[in-house]
Amino acid sequence: MSVFTPLARPELETFLAPYGLGRLLDFQGIAAGSENTNFFISLEQGEFVLTLVERGPVQEMPFFIDLLDVLHQADLPVPYALRTTDGEALRELKGKPALLQPRLAGKHIKQANAQHCAQVGELQAHLHLATQGANMIKRKTDRGLDWMLEEGTQFLSHLGAEPRALLQKALDEITAQKEKVLALPRANIHADLFRDNAMFEGTHLTGLIDFYNACSGPMLYDVAIALNDWCSDDAGQIDGQRARAFLGAYAALRPFTAAEAELWPVMLRVACVRFWLSRLIAAESFAGQDVLIHDPKEFEQRLAQRQAVSVRLPFAL
Repeated sequence: MSVFTPLARPELETFLAPYGLGRLLDFQGIAAGSENTNFFISLEQGEFVLTLVERGPVQEMPFFIDLLDVLHQADLPVPYALRTTDGEALRELKGKPALLQPRLAGKHIKQANAQHCAQVGELQAHLHLATQGANMIKRKTDRGLDWMLEEGTQFLSHLGAEPRALLQKALDEITAQKEKVLALPRANIHADLFRDNAMFEGTHLTGLIDFYNACSGPMLYDVAIALNDWCSDDAGQIDGQRARAFLGAYAALRPFTAAEAELWPVMLRVACVRFWLSRLIAAESFAGQDVLIHDPKEFEQRLAQRQAVSVRLPFAL
């Protein structure tokens, strides 16, 4: 269970009192998180999620609060930081930055179809458009291209011959294409739009959660991250029908540029490297602990597929 910081009922009641949302009825830890501690909170006035941020410095929290406020004001289905009766959004609990947010309706889906993918693509385009021109603070990701090159180079010695060659080829490509990637159109992006971060009721998208990897970066990178998860089959190959639905819905709102079309195959591979490495690191760091660890082999397999088959980006200008 991925509750890194356990809470007792009395300390939780003390923390929640300033929100003026009534008595604490129930609470439970959420097992699905792999980086932060999350609790479902039931109060007299509704259902909420409490997040204790375990990774990242506290000085970055205003970025997340500002981003979610902008997206909420744009009528996108996202959580946002609730304020206490004194107007305080960012607070501290057990020495960790803590946010209380509304609990969104719906649940995660395991098997995505073209209709799901189209809605996710449309929502992602709305997110990018809402932040592309917004006068917002920016955040540099701590898991960007430089991080991939540094951590990837260190991890080469941990791998067998075949995965080592796969990773080395990808790192060489990142080095060669780095400047072009950084010059792509940018916005504030989610950077972790996987199926376990979207909520559906049936085929209706009701929410997008977990913005704690959000950062300022190339919009195409965000698209690649999402498509690698939503549109991959069990063998790691891209499902054409789902990919066309996803990209078509996105491009109907924000058409892709010629530079994005050129770098699309590269960006799919970069997105695979990012999550292959983070999962490898988590598997080593939390080995033997009661923490959710996603399988690194999944993105090793997807990277191998993306290197074997170059995928064209449709719907480009």
